[in-house]
Amino acid sequence: MKYSIGYQLPDEFFSTYELCKNYSDAVSEVYFSYSDEPSGRFTLKGDNEEETAQIANLQLEELGEIKKLGKSLTLLYNANCYGDRATSLELKKHILSRTEFLKNKLDIDCITTTSPFIAEIIKEAFRDDIKIRASVNMKIGSVSAMEQLADFFDGYYLQKEYNRNFKVIKELKNWCDKNGKSLHILANSGCMQNCAFQTFHDNLIAHSVGDNGIENVNLGFSAPCHRFLSSLGAEKGITKFMQSNFIRPEEVYLYEEYFTEMKLATRMHSRPTMVLAAYARGKFSGNLLDLTEPSYSSLFKGYILDNAKIPSDWVNSAYFCNKNCYECNVCNTAVKKAVYKIDY
Repeated sequence: MKYSIGYQLPDEFFSTYELCKNYSDAVSEVYFSYSDEPSGRFTLKGDNEEETAQIANLQLEELGEIKKLGKSLTLLYNANCYGDRATSLELKKHILSRTEFLKNKLDIDCITTTSPFIAEIIKEAFRDDIKIRASVNMKIGSVSAMEQLADFFDGYYLQKEYNRNFKVIKELKNWCDKNGKSLHILANSGCMQNCAFQTFHDNLIAHSVGDNGIENVNLGFSAPCHRFLSSLGAEKGITKFMQSNFIRPEEVYLYEEYFTEMKLATRMHSRPTMVLAAYARGKFSGNLLDLTEPSYSSLFKGYILDNAKIPSDWVNSAYFCNKNCYECNVCNTAVKKAVYKIDY
């Protein structure tokens, strides 16, 4: 299996370029949001125009070196909302101008977007020179949905809720193969299964790029869903985590029939090298709460979910279940066997 990893700006401890070079056999693609572009994560915008320009130049330089390593580059236009500009002439001009600039500068290979409007205008302007993928945040989990978007997209990210549903994966992969499309998957999302807060949270992030001078209420948690998880207490909250949709490195082999590449959420992860190394090895010896983005180790501070202690038969139940979690105790049993508390 090859992996698509997220771009992070370099610092004295980390470089995406070095990560690609050190794990060259494992990395096939780097995905990125350019400079101050709104996306599914917070932007790389500086405190002023000069600093933003410096960040953009640094980003271009390193991404250019990554391209020379033979890695594909995927640009993100995956903000959940573009506000009143969503279908505007202004946005169209901006997207086409920025895409042309990055195509000329970096020879980008692909664009992932949440917007059918953006997908359509790029498809019209660049044809097959740039492949277009539908973002995982579009929640595409049916042949019907893929058919509706077939004129705009060359590939689709699978709705995260179906990551462990091989019946759906097989159905969608068969349709993609027959229709000249590609199916893609995100391995280590930290989103809860069927998260009721996701659309709200994604919209908050999309609008965080602006500075409108409005004072916001402090919600008290880094993500809206974390208030709910925290209210459950550690054992029940960590069980909800286990019931979600991440794929452990140990289970990647189950997907090799359907995918040649997995996307790893590492764009904001504090330890991207740890994540990639685990998937490249096919084994993770550590706190499973640390593996996803967002991480849950800070929410359940002091608790360790030891991946090595997850029962070997858990995969047979969790990856082939009917997701009737209210009548099933498999994940909670696994948590009880693998979780322990440490004192600081």
